[in-house]
Amino acid sequence: MKTFKTHLKEELKNEQFKDMFEEEKKLIELSLKIHKVREQSGLSQSEVAKNAHITQQQLSKIENGINCNIVTFLKVCKTLDIDISLNKKKRRITI
Repeated sequence: MKTFKTHLKEELKNEQFKDMFEEEKKLIELSLKIHKVREQSGLSQSEVAKNAHITQQQLSKIENGINCNIVTFLKVCKTLDIDISLNKKKRRITI
């Protein structure tokens, strides 16, 4: 029986899978960063959502790694003073 790590290692040899995996990994990293910064700031989801002009449900989805549009991410990041920069060479989000 294969372990998850063995299976993942094999799948990552496929470039298409690897690209999609890396995109999802960045999404989760950003979601975790947003959650961590919000909690460290002592703010509730409702407070951040109100200041970002989104619903609390939208913020909950973001913090749980459920995909949303970039405008919503930017609103939340601006509200929490999280800088998102794009690296032109790699064209990936740097957290």
